Amino acid sequence: MLMEEIIEHKRDGLTLTSEEIHFFIKNYVNGEIPDYQASALLMAIYFKGMSSYEVSILTKEMRDSGEVWDLSDIDGLKVDKHSTGGVGDKVSLVLGPMIASCGAKLAKMSGRGLGHTGGTLDKLESIPGFDIYETKEEFKKQVNEIGMAIIGQNENLDPADKKLYALRDVTATVDSIPLIASSIMSKKLASGADCILLDVKYGSGAFMKTKEEAKKLGDLMSEIGKHLNKDVRYEVTDMNEPLGYAVGNNLEIKEVIKTLHNEGPKDLTELCLNSGAIMLIQSKIYDDYDKAYEALLNNLKNGKAFNKFVEFVKYQKGDISYILDPSKFSVSKYQIPIYAEKNGKIARIDAFAIGKGSMHLGGGREVITDTIDMSAGIVLNKKVGDAVKKGELLCTLYTNKEKVEDIIKEVKEAFIY
Repeated sequence: MLMEEIIEHKRDGLTLTSEEIHFFIKNYVNGEIPDYQASALLMAIYFKGMSSYEVSILTKEMRDSGEVWDLSDIDGLKVDKHSTGGVGDKVSLVLGPMIASCGAKLAKMSGRGLGHTGGTLDKLESIPGFDIYETKEEFKKQVNEIGMAIIGQNENLDPADKKLYALRDVTATVDSIPLIASSIMSKKLASGADCILLDVKYGSGAFMKTKEEAKKLGDLMSEIGKHLNKDVRYEVTDMNEPLGYAVGNNLEIKEVIKTLHNEGPKDLTELCLNSGAIMLIQSKIYDDYDKAYEALLNNLKNGKAFNKFVEFVKYQKGDISYILDPSKFSVSKYQIPIYAEKNGKIARIDAFAIGKGSMHLGGGREVITDTIDMSAGIVLNKKVGDAVKKGELLCTLYTNKEKVEDIIKEVKEAFIY
């Protein structure tokens, strides 16, 4: 089999065979196929697309390019959740304890934040002492004992995705729905869960800009699940404004704690209740959405969800005194209020601009080697639909940087009246 023939087949819009896809992934990972040929195939896929069958085979081959975790010795069905990325998206940290308090088993590997989107691992590491590194055996033991674990992605999982993603990044082929779907699903499937819920976001702060694009991606990923015998479901959610009020690592942990005390933002709480109800049905703990929703809400009200979060943080060596007393978290040296410059109603808050502003304040990284300031970020005081008067507080910037005039301007412009 010749790589140039595979490129030619996709260039001409033909369906690649399972043998051709296997040949490509196997030989690209082991270094037999050079980047220039892989780039040519990626560009052909970008323009010609792939059928759901082709994407399923591609996903399977990527999954099998490295270690695949077997979680069968964890009792019950294992569930996982993945968000396609957003601003202020701390859902996993609220949702995990909620569903675990109802008897579900969350077995989750997460990534770090890059650019305007935050990473679950960075948020967790803003809790002093929290350890994101566990062996497979430690991970399984934790999920069995307390119902949830969130750890860093294992380096031996899905080497094909690591190579392909780096190549897509420099060849303008990142925003191809077949390539996005195979990248997300190959990693999720390699980590061993039985059921996956995907939160596919759209809007200014998300990768998919329209609801139609998000639905197309969700449909394709659920089709991959069917082809590979996994229960994969998805929901499409709006990221045209930040989720909740807090954007930035320990700022978001404080909001997680509030939400688990049933005192959190309405949009965040509602999303977690909806997602949690679906995951409890996937786990076969409930077969009725309304009953699952009610159980989750009860555990927010009675403290069981919060207690599960404390148990989770303690198990992964985090200092629970910070969870019990959030005032212990470090606070940035500078707290800069942004005020409304006229009367009006908030029509839009540009999530991308807010996420970028938080990153520039120190709360995120432009390249993976950047160091994050865990106390930096933005806390909103207003949401879309709120009426404001001139001089009223819109948000507060938290930073340890002295020169932030450009960031202040950027954040002000994020509020559309």
